[in-house]
Amino acid sequence: MMLNVAYLYLLSPLHTGGTTQEGNLLGIARESHTELPYIPSSTIRGRLRASTPENNRNRLWGNTIEDVMGGANTNLTQGQVWVGDGSLLWVPVPSLSHGVIWISCPMLLHRWQRLTGQSLGTVVPYSTNLGNNKPVYLKDAILKSNELKPWDKWQEWVPIREQTQIERVLVLPDQHCKTLIETSLWRQVRVKLSEHKTVNDGSFRYEEAIPPDTLMYFLWGTVAQLNGTAIKAKSDLQEVFDSHPILQIGGQESLGRGFVQLVTL
Repeated sequence: MMLNVAYLYLLSPLHTGGTTQEGNLLGIARESHTELPYIPSSTIRGRLRASTPENNRNRLWGNTIEDVMGGANTNLTQGQVWVGDGSLLWVPVPSLSHGVIWISCPMLLHRWQRLTGQSLGTVVPYSTNLGNNKPVYLKDAILKSNELKPWDKWQEWVPIREQTQIERVLVLPDQHCKTLIETSLWRQVRVKLSEHKTVNDGSFRYEEAIPPDTLMYFLWGTVAQLNGTAIKAKSDLQEVFDSHPILQIGGQESLGRGFVQLVTL
């Protein structure tokens, strides 16, 4: 089984759909151990399956219950490829001193390094390419200039920098990064109007989304039992990636949500 990586650069807010709703807040999917937003692998898989040519669809992704119920197959079958969850790498946050800054943390960066098989070393909190001549203002937080650590090799940690607008980066401690990501999520107020153009009672709600210009990634590969056909399966999935550089993932497509730039290296 081989591990490959694909990157998602969000062109619009992405709403993945959460399993819980607290009050009038419709949340998004979150990792159980970090509570950070992510894209479930089933969401990515469904989008890629729909984009796969019909003659390759069942071979790559497996058949469906409709195929079995309709008599085309007698049993459900496993596909030849797999995809993993989409994880955060760099998230844009507003800054009163620098406009927009992309933040990450040692936990997210080291996870990406480990899963992609790279050996780039260790990144300490407060590493930044902003220099340390003036403080950084992040919403309610002020990072003093003497706390910042110049970071010359930051480009090694932004894998598709040329395809993005990521230029100003800052590594925060894990807990501070998590808090700032939480407060920087895209939140939109939604209501439902009646026939008289007034708001229906109980329809007021907030909907969360991962903000545009976020950089995410997911792993993909072929299953183990392919008996020499793994190269063909990998090539076919790569063709799907190449023919769909822009994908729509998650809900609210009619509102222009979930459009991402797909990049494989």
